[in-house]
Amino acid sequence: MNTINLASRVPDRYEIREAFKTLRTNILFSGSDVKVIAITSSTQNEGKSFVSLELAKSLAEAGKKVLFMDADLRKSVIVDRLTDVTDVLGLSHYLSGQAESDDVIYSTQYENLCIAFAGPYPPNPVELLGSKRFSEMLEYFRSIFDYIIVDTPPLGLVIDAAVVSAQCDGVVLNIAANHVSYREVQAVKAQLERSGSHIIGAVLNMSETSSYRYRSNHFGGYYYKKNHQYGNYYANENKEQKQYASLNTSDKK
Repeated sequence: MNTINLASRVPDRYEIREAFKTLRTNILFSGSDVKVIAITSSTQNEGKSFVSLELAKSLAEAGKKVLFMDADLRKSVIVDRLTDVTDVLGLSHYLSGQAESDDVIYSTQYENLCIAFAGPYPPNPVELLGSKRFSEMLEYFRSIFDYIIVDTPPLGLVIDAAVVSAQCDGVVLNIAANHVSYREVQAVKAQLERSGSHIIGAVLNMSETSSYRYRSNHFGGYYYKKNHQYGNYYANENKEQKQYASLNTSDKK
């Protein structure tokens, strides 16, 4: 297995570490049957990939064998922003029959953490992600890893995340404070429920609250940060600000 070094753009700050430790703890207490977890958002620039990767790192630090899977086959930024490599095999290679599952897994400099990149943009991402080959790959990786964190495209833009989440044990909705409207979040929540996905919680990202707080909502949906800059991992600071949105999962069936 080849090793790829991932760049880190996250400041080594106490509140950041504690936020992800809290998120990790609640994932661990979600049950032994929750091993494959999709992360999605309503729209782009909500810091979804930041949350996905940092959660995967945190689980690996706790001694869990973790696979971070980049399932954004349409517009992945992981390779370009976090590595200096230009030629890697990814999910689209495997799903289109051009590679085997073991070929698309790379170890990283972080102990216990492996990564599967998205690969080049295919003409039929939804069909590939909904294929038998994708579900078989997830089942195979279940036997190897303790947790699989799947970063998916924003569900408010494309349907891919619902297709993927329906094949996972649970899905977490990442919400950027002051970036999306309540209506947008509720629409994504409804779409996940229609697909049969199991929503285990939500993360409030990019909060500019003055104090660190945590509130449990089933799996532990919200964490607040003192400074939102590190939440802008993949975000554009100049995007139009929208109505604050949050998601309460306590009414899910």
